Amino acid sequence: MTSDTSEISLRDVTVILPTKNEEEAIGLVIDEILSVGVPLSNIIVVDGYSTDRTREIAQEKGVKVILQEGKGKAMAIATAVKYVKTRWVVIMDSDYTYPAKHIPDLLRKAMSENLDEVIGARLIGRENIPAIFRLGNWALTKTFNLIFGTSLRDVLSGMYIVKSDVLREINFEMKGFSVEVEIAAHVASTSGRISEVPIEYRKRLGEKKLKVYHGVKIFVDIIRLAWRYNPTFLIFAVGSLLLIPGVVLAGYVAAMYLLYGIKCWAKGLLSAILCTTGLNSLLLAIFAIYLKRAECRILQNIRRLVERLCA
Repeated sequence: MTSDTSEISLRDVTVILPTKNEEEAIGLVIDEILSVGVPLSNIIVVDGYSTDRTREIAQEKGVKVILQEGKGKAMAIATAVKYVKTRWVVIMDSDYTYPAKHIPDLLRKAMSENLDEVIGARLIGRENIPAIFRLGNWALTKTFNLIFGTSLRDVLSGMYIVKSDVLREINFEMKGFSVEVEIAAHVASTSGRISEVPIEYRKRLGEKKLKVYHGVKIFVDIIRLAWRYNPTFLIFAVGSLLLIPGVVLAGYVAAMYLLYGIKCWAKGLLSAILCTTGLNSLLLAIFAIYLKRAECRILQNIRRLVERLCA
């Protein structure tokens, strides 16, 4: 999905490229970004202390190269955003998996629909994502959608555009590869103005850094973000888990009575309490999700009203 760039200005876009030992790909990635019309001065390579020639290659291309503060991808973005002077920021991995030709698509979607974030959903070339990672991405995206009331297809994509003002609001508490869900959670919970465009995904150049255990950490961080942005839902969601022992205990009580004629009054009462509490918690968790969605719609309307008054 590529588009003519005549109606938009890529001069208002800064591209942030977090790197660590990406000497095989970084030169090609920079060349591609320049080819779509992003100015040389609007490309920032933020390096995590590479031990290969990544920084040297980037410097030879003439882009700004800075060393990140701290460790991990989240801190790389937090470091780079201090140098951003444009309205829009595109963040993309530096391993050649994300084609720069989609940058205009991201910008056009964001501008035409007045969005705060547009994610490049990896819907083309998914065979280049290992099966275990496709499964993990599906499960994590579904979990994110359930908690934050979104309908995304690829919340973990490493290519997306964000308003620079919104990016500066991020606390960057979720370290490493969880930065994508932290940014998306913030946008979904504060304005709700988040969407996607389909993009192509290619085979990476160089060694893959994402491991299976990173998926577990991202799941934990999604739960942490739920506590930050929608604690009511999380509390009632945990309470709804009481349904599980309640149903199991109820089954045991029923089996003892039907098979042996034994009446387990105490266990029956306990199962009723557990099931009732769990069911009520489940209903309240669902209600909390809809309340959060209503809150986002109200915030959107307030922002639109403010924008019209300021126009």
